[in-house]
Amino acid sequence: GKPFHPSGNFQEKSPFWCLDGLSEENVRGVMARSVCAKSAFELWGHGHTHSELRTSLLNYPSENMSPFMHKDSTYRINVYTFNKTLEFVDRIKRIDALEYLSFEGAVSLKSPQHIFCLLEDYGTDPNDIPEHPNYIYFGRWIADGQRELIRSHSVKNRHFIGNTSMDAGLSFIMANHAKVNENDVVFDPFVGTGSLLVACSHFRAYVCGTDIDYNTIHGRGRSSRTNQKWRGPDENIRANLRQYGTEEMYLDVMVSDASKPVWREAALFDAIITDPPYGIRESTRRTGSHKDVTRPPDGIYLESHVPVSQAYHLSDIFTDLLNFSAHHLVMGGRLVYWLPVYRPEYREETVPLHPCLRLVSNCEQTLSSHTSRRLITMEKIKKPEEIDSLAPLADPRFSPYQGHNAFREKYFSGLNKRCREGGQQTERKSHWRHLSPVREQSPNIQTKRQHV
Repeated sequence: GKPFHPSGNFQEKSPFWCLDGLSEENVRGVMARSVCAKSAFELWGHGHTHSELRTSLLNYPSENMSPFMHKDSTYRINVYTFNKTLEFVDRIKRIDALEYLSFEGAVSLKSPQHIFCLLEDYGTDPNDIPEHPNYIYFGRWIADGQRELIRSHSVKNRHFIGNTSMDAGLSFIMANHAKVNENDVVFDPFVGTGSLLVACSHFRAYVCGTDIDYNTIHGRGRSSRTNQKWRGPDENIRANLRQYGTEEMYLDVMVSDASKPVWREAALFDAIITDPPYGIRESTRRTGSHKDVTRPPDGIYLESHVPVSQAYHLSDIFTDLLNFSAHHLVMGGRLVYWLPVYRPEYREETVPLHPCLRLVSNCEQTLSSHTSRRLITMEKIKKPEEIDSLAPLADPRFSPYQGHNAFREKYFSGLNKRCREGGQQTERKSHWRHLSPVREQSPNIQTKRQHV
């Protein structure tokens, strides 16, 4: 898409962002996909006070205003506030105060041709709401974002879910990072319950995936829902797409080991979107054994055969994922995945790279005081050569993930540290109470403590 940049009065921590460099058509295209932005407006005026807003609006070019304010048009003015609720009377007063704008058309509250909005920013601290707004904006409404998708695709109402089903909002963000478009083929090598496939199918992309867990792929075993012991006979990924009216975009899913790809050597996918297991709530396993396993003479196992599995180190997971993407993405195709990190040790240099993949973006989602995960987006820039497949194996960036349950051990070491600190504080409080018998015996203090 067309690049845009922050304007002069851009404030990153504000809920209102002012951007330059986009036409109205570009804005509508962005808002048709975005689940992060609520609404977009053409900014006509702004200021710290209503007086500054008036000056800014009167200085706005009249030729830009006139097409939306002539006598044959209808309009409506909305008042939006952030971090504060205004009474209806106060909203009317703010609208009446805009009488210096020469609206010649008729007011239409139900079906106006043009909608104008007065936006007031009262900061982000709900415990310290100022009497007057920190900043005020006025502009013409252009389009709303797709926030409704977060509610309509909520995991709470989904037919088939698991313990680690991806949040609907994050799923759509990942689909946008991958630039998923109509008729694309999207693949998830750790598909789980298919939350990412649901989001991609909404954008009319064909979806498929694999997972090593037989029960998850076939919708069997224990249910993740409360008050339900076992999964129903129709709980599967295909049923989820049917629920949202996108079943025709479903290619298939199958039981497969991500460390042993079953695909022919060709560029098959427009995007690979996945959330690999970290070893916290889902184990990291792959087929294989350190022992000698006797194979059938014809090499064909019975249908009831359950393959032996062994540990799958995170370093191997990311090595295989990057190599697989380099070989099976089309040129310009994107890989989007989550990388778990231990925050005290994290450096940008530790993000795994591949010679055939260009790092596009690296975004953080904080999980706790000591852990987070990074949403990594990469784009294929060249065809792989034989030496490229070996490059990640020697890359020091993979060292934080080497060893079985490497991230899991760091995750719980930080958790146990916080628990120990909390226990020490509790012991100190208990010790203090035992050393203060006078306060316990004082009726006045006892009464006060009860009231508190």
